[in-house]
Amino acid sequence: MWGLGRWVGAVIVLGLLALVGWRFAAQWAPSAEDFPIQGVDVSAATRAVDWGTAKAQGVDFAYALATTGDKGRDPSFEGHWAALAETGIRRGAMHGYSLCRLAADQADHFNAVVPRMPDALPAVVAFDFAPDCTDRPARDVLLREVAIFLERVERHTGERVLIRVAPDFEKQYRLSDGVARTFWATGNWFAPDYLARPWRMWQANAARRVEGFEAPVGWDVVAR
Repeated sequence: MWGLGRWVGAVIVLGLLALVGWRFAAQWAPSAEDFPIQGVDVSAATRAVDWGTAKAQGVDFAYALATTGDKGRDPSFEGHWAALAETGIRRGAMHGYSLCRLAADQADHFNAVVPRMPDALPAVVAFDFAPDCTDRPARDVLLREVAIFLERVERHTGERVLIRVAPDFEKQYRLSDGVARTFWATGNWFAPDYLARPWRMWQANAARRVEGFEAPVGWDVVAR
């Protein structure tokens, strides 16, 4: 049997290994050789950002959460939007879709908050299950609503919307098999394979620690 000293030593070693593993995971990103274009997605939860430092750390683009549902507005959006323009980082706006609100109202809300800018990246609509919404419409109903949202936002922005969908949401609604748009997949560290079509963007690390960001940030890459 091991003595107390050996047990303590083993616990310390395991703790150090866990710390090293955590630090590696927190700093990991796909190689720039495989994915030359890399960026971030931010919201108020990201807290303060020094976009000049972020650019020096290899941030090529940034998506900022602008709106959620038909009334929610991220308080950090305007500040990020202006700072990104000043820094020269390509910028795009994101909407968090709610299953509890009408698509037309959500689209009009996004259009009222996000200005049409010729240099902006395509708008993103993000689909995930939210704790404050328990509605689960039938798939055909949702697809009709999504079509309404896309038509109204694309008329405003002049570009086709990019769709970001979480794995659980995609499993239930199969958006990638029902909406003819470009998709953004999520999945920490391992390339996702849950979509019915190839993804164009991948959130590879949902909580990466990067210099210039006060809090962990979503780290994203673009497929070649």
